[in-house]
Amino acid sequence: MEPLPATGGSETTRLVSPRDRGDAGGGLRLKSLFAEPSEALPEEPKPVEMPFHHCHRDPLPQPGLTPERLQAQRQLCAACAVCCVFMAGEVVGGYLAHSLAIMTDAAHLLADVGSMVGSLFSLWLSTRPATRTMTFGWHRSETLGALASVVSLWMVTGILLYLAFIRLLHSDYHIEAGAMLLTASIAVCANLLMAFVLHQAGPPHSHGSRGAEYAPLEEGPGEPLPLGNTSVRAAFVHVLGDLLQSFGVLAASILIYFKPQYKAADPISTFLFSICALGSTAPTLRDVLRVLMEGTPRNLGFEPVRDTLLSVPGVRATHELHLWSLTLTYHVASAHLAIDSTADPEAVLAEATSRLHSRFGFSSSTLQVEQYQPEMAQCLRCREPPQA
Repeated sequence: MEPLPATGGSETTRLVSPRDRGDAGGGLRLKSLFAEPSEALPEEPKPVEMPFHHCHRDPLPQPGLTPERLQAQRQLCAACAVCCVFMAGEVVGGYLAHSLAIMTDAAHLLADVGSMVGSLFSLWLSTRPATRTMTFGWHRSETLGALASVVSLWMVTGILLYLAFIRLLHSDYHIEAGAMLLTASIAVCANLLMAFVLHQAGPPHSHGSRGAEYAPLEEGPGEPLPLGNTSVRAAFVHVLGDLLQSFGVLAASILIYFKPQYKAADPISTFLFSICALGSTAPTLRDVLRVLMEGTPRNLGFEPVRDTLLSVPGVRATHELHLWSLTLTYHVASAHLAIDSTADPEAVLAEATSRLHSRFGFSSSTLQVEQYQPEMAQCLRCREPPQA
C-alpha cells in the first residue's frame, strides 16, 4: 500500500498491483478502493408533485376524509346515536299504547339507523385509493349509500301502509291515548333534534374543484348548487319524512286522547304521512339516478361547457364532449379539440383545462388535441348529441 498525495492536502490510500507496475508505458493504473470523504453518496429520487402548470390542476389529495366528509361523518354519528336512543323509547311506548302509528315511527327510525350506518360505511369506503381495477377510486359508494337509504325507506313504508290498510278494515284494536300522546311528543322532539344535526345550511366556501358550488369565477357569480354530502342529504330528507309523520302521529294522539271514538285516526295518519315520506325522497332519488346513469351534472349545461372550449384561441371545433359525475360534487369532463395547424397544442391544452377548472369546477378533465380536418363537419360521430 502506497500513500499518494491527493488534491487539497489530504491523503487517500490507493492500491497498486504488480501488473500495474509493469505496464509498457510505465504508467500506473490506480484503482481507488475508497471514495473521497467529501464525496456524497447518490440518493434515490423521491416522487414530487409537479408544478401547477402540469396536467394536474388540483394539489395532491391528502389521505383520509376531506373536511366536508369529515363533517358528514360527525353529523351521521351524532344523528345515529340520537336515533337509536329514541327508537328504543318509541318501541316501548308504541307497545304500551297499542299504537300502530307509534310503531310506524319507530320502524322509520330503524330504517334511519340502517341507512346512516350504511352511509358511514360508504364514507369510509370512499377514502380508499384508486386501483387498477377501480381507476376512479370509490367515490361513487357515497351515491350508492344514498340510494340504499331511499330504497330502505320505500320498503319499510310499503309494509306499514299495508298494516294501516288492515287496521282500517278491522276495528278490533284498542289505543292507550295517554301513552301514545307522550311517546308522540318525544318523537317530535327527537326528529327535530336529528334534523338540526343533519341540516346543511349550504355548501362551504371553497376555491377547489371539490366544492359543492358552481360559480363561473371569470364570468361573475352563478347559480349555487345547494348540495352538501350526498349521504347526509339523503339522511336529512329521510328524517324530514319522519318528522312529518311524527307531527301527524302527535295530532292523531291528541285527537284520540280527547275523542277515543276516533281511534281510526291512528291508521289514517300512518297512511297519509307515509305517502308524504315517500314523496320527500323523490329529489334525492332523481339526483342519485342522474349520477348512476352518467348524466350531465345538475346546474351544469352542455352548451356553456362547449362554448367555453370553443372560445379557447386556436380551437376550431369540438366533439366527443362528455360530462358526468362520480358524486353530486365530483364532476368529470372529456372532449376532443380540433385545432388550427398553427396553434400550439400544449398551450391549447393548458388553457382549455384551466378554463374548465376555474369556470365550472371540474375535478377531472381529459382532453384530446388533434388537427382540424374539413371533413369533420360531415362526420356523424363528430356531431353533437340531440336534446333530451
